[in-house]
Amino acid sequence: MNTISEKTNDILDRESQYLSYTTRVPYYPLVVEKARGCIVEDIEGNQFIDFLSSAAVINTGHNHPKVVKAISEQLEKFIHYTPAYMYHKPHTDLAEMLVRITPGDFPKRVAFALSGSVSSEGAVKAAKMYTGKNRVISCYRSYHGTTMGALSLSGYSPGMRAKAGTLIPDVSFIPYPDCYRCPVGMVRESCEEGCLKPLELLLDTVVPPTEVAALIYEPVQADGGVIVPPAEYMRKLHAICRQHNILMIADEVQTGFGRCGKLFGSELFDFAPDMLVLGKGIASGMPLSAIVARSEILEAWGAPIHFFNTAGNVLSCAASLATIDVIQSERVSENAAEIGEHIIREFKELQKIYSCIGDVRGVGLLIGVDIVKDRTTKERDITKTAKICWRCWENGLILAFFSGSVLRVAPPLVITKEEADRALAIIRQAIQDVEQGLVPDSVLEQIKGW
Repeated sequence: MNTISEKTNDILDRESQYLSYTTRVPYYPLVVEKARGCIVEDIEGNQFIDFLSSAAVINTGHNHPKVVKAISEQLEKFIHYTPAYMYHKPHTDLAEMLVRITPGDFPKRVAFALSGSVSSEGAVKAAKMYTGKNRVISCYRSYHGTTMGALSLSGYSPGMRAKAGTLIPDVSFIPYPDCYRCPVGMVRESCEEGCLKPLELLLDTVVPPTEVAALIYEPVQADGGVIVPPAEYMRKLHAICRQHNILMIADEVQTGFGRCGKLFGSELFDFAPDMLVLGKGIASGMPLSAIVARSEILEAWGAPIHFFNTAGNVLSCAASLATIDVIQSERVSENAAEIGEHIIREFKELQKIYSCIGDVRGVGLLIGVDIVKDRTTKERDITKTAKICWRCWENGLILAFFSGSVLRVAPPLVITKEEADRALAIIRQAIQDVEQGLVPDSVLEQIKGW
């Protein structure tokens, strides 16, 4: 098992004195020293297979040579000059590239920012300014970020909202189509998209559709537990929005850049959203996010309404262009689809052995494994989930969980089958150890999760 020493404990002790813990959801005492490909090494010299990808950010693998080269070459020229006042070529090249590769055969424009939270909030701001309407619809258990605007759009956790004060008004929520734990108590085989009924009721009663600027959604609800919506549900949702002239904003922060086995998660469905929010995997770990939308939407606002001094930083833009090149030239999306199918098959085999695995779901390399106390009641087993992840860390695998009890399987998209199988063997052993009571309750004091 991996061990830690005073080198690690010193970092943890000093951080506990100086860091605001609103910025951390702790999993393990792992201090990263270096990383390459799918392997992370801590300051103790322990090595880990990465099944987290820095929260689905490092899609191209850690320190991909093409990305490192692009950043290094740009670094020799200049580090930053605000594109709010001046111009630089990588900024322009990336905007043109994003217009070209995102779904939608219509004229588009791009607005850059620094995080998915800011771009989610910005997309809603743009929708309101374009339509002249003030209401927005989001989904329960969605996660769009932690700025005040993005938090207002997120239906993830009451704890996130408890002390935030007054949030942005006129945001209504509808269920997301979770076919494992149906929010309206129906059975998938006979539901006929029953999750749409709350939306129809909302628009028929308290929220006039003429006042709704946009509906924001995730093509796959990621932090909510990797919930993959039925294609027919999404088709009908799109039809309702078109009927009422409601813009559709796809939050692709976690589903974009090859994660779902397609370049963008929206490609899983047969329509293009009016706006896409991009982040995380866009620049292989460099800070960058973007809104890509129909031209007329992003032409309806003006400077400085979405103006950030370091947004579209030249190093981040260079990294993003290299990231897109890697994804396209190395067929990263195809690898994600292939390895993802293999991992899902293997988990379904484990499901036959271990009754704690209630459900296995996902697309590409965005996979969720739902750990339950009982398969009939589907009660979440938060304690067992945390212990499984802890044991994985002890045995050389970075595996996290979210939505309380869902193992979050999101390795770099360049992972090999051999690396995936090594990781799966660690997970299998971890589940066995936890089932046999070999992981003590004391670990729960350190691993909190998401």
